[in-house]
Formats: sequence, C-alpha cells, structure tokens
Amino acid sequence: MGFSVWQIAIVAVVVLILFGRGRISEMMGDFGKGISSFKKGMSEDVDAPAAKPSEPAGQIEPPADKSAATSETASAEQKDASK
Repeated sequence: MGFSVWQIAIVAVVVLILFGRGRISEMMGDFGKGISSFKKGMSEDVDAPAAKPSEPAGQIEPPADKSAATSETASAEQKDASK
C-alpha cells in the first residue's frame, strides 16, 4: 500500500496552508542546524583521544598535611595584627 504522487501533493498543500511558507522554512532551517550540530558532535566524539587516568588504580596519594597550612595562616594573621 504505497502513496501516490497525488496523495503526497495534497498533504504538502494542506501543511503549507496550515503553517505557511515562512514557518515551514524556519522549521526546516532549524532541522538542518540540528542535524549539522549532531554530526559535528559525533565527529568530535570520535576524534577525541581516550581519557587516560592520571594515576594507576592501585596507588592512592596520601592527604596533604593541613597543619603546615594552618600554621602559615596563623603566622600571617599575627603579623597583620601587630601592625
């Protein structure tokens, strides 16, 4: 059960009457921008190198010593207070 040329033409005319030529061209322009954006995103995804982990999974860095930073801040505050 295929569509004939006349059936497609009638549907096209009805759509043109309902939406108007300007609105249809605007929708098709937006549709084209969406397709090009999708293709660009797909090509960027393929071209991007695989993410490399910064550290091997078995090695965990110990937390930084917070006491040194606290003492430096305290000494800076004491210098400001003495002025």
